[in-house]
Amino acid sequence: MRPDNLPRSALLMLASGLLFATMGALVKSVSASLPNEMVVFVRSLMGLLVLAPWLVHRGPRYFATRKPGAHLVRALTGLAAMYCFFYALGRLPLAEAVLLNYSAPLFIPLAALLWVGEGFSRTLWWPIAIGFVGIALILKPGLEMFTPVALIGLAAGILSAFAMAGIRRLTSTEPAVRIVFYFSLTATLVSAVPLAWTWQLPAPGLWLKLIAIGVLATGAQTLMTRAYAHAPAAQVGPFSYGIVVFAGLFGWALWGELPDLLSLTGVLLVIAAGILAIRLGEQKVAPPAELPGESIRY
Repeated sequence: MRPDNLPRSALLMLASGLLFATMGALVKSVSASLPNEMVVFVRSLMGLLVLAPWLVHRGPRYFATRKPGAHLVRALTGLAAMYCFFYALGRLPLAEAVLLNYSAPLFIPLAALLWVGEGFSRTLWWPIAIGFVGIALILKPGLEMFTPVALIGLAAGILSAFAMAGIRRLTSTEPAVRIVFYFSLTATLVSAVPLAWTWQLPAPGLWLKLIAIGVLATGAQTLMTRAYAHAPAAQVGPFSYGIVVFAGLFGWALWGELPDLLSLTGVLLVIAAGILAIRLGEQKVAPPAELPGESIRY
């Protein structure tokens, strides 16, 4: 068994967050010129192409499954989360869109209860309540600053939680690569359908950005997987919120985005609540090698 190495794990997680934040900035950039449907399709296709070597090496028998329905539901919830997240990235401040997506840890206990039937400790209600207060400060319901698109960003976090709960259900019998394969395959096929009425030929520079989105996401996922392999989830998980800091810096440098006091307070509350939820919920989480939920987010 590999000994824990928290400093190495933390660096890997922070590096993953930097790549994910860069990917988010690119998604925000291309969303000004391309429809959301195209961005989601290219991202999904890139993920499938990355898996091609495993397909060749493992052979088709490795991907035989007795749970096609569970794979389909998990893939569709993950794809819906991606649509919502990428849509929010193009229309909200970068850090705010990323933070709403990373509110998933607050909803995972509820999603696991509803989908997997897995109970959770009453102590988790505290971080969930704190997180909801933070989300309310970001969404600002009832105020003139409220934007309905923020609800789509929040939907990305909720759908991500259900996708991760679906992964939890599948990992009892399914290996990680198989889960990733069916997600990528389903996402690519389903996201190809809207291209029939939304396709437009991207400029050469946009093609480079689209390919970079897929490459960065794959690299970020790899680093995140390695991070969870070097330390327990409760110790390394909080470092995943480094992406919010990186996204905030990108948003400020590229688009001049600065959060107001309510949003900043909400961001801090959601991050604190997410860290508490990760730490308090670890005893309900499978070992990293068996639970690739974070590594195959998008």
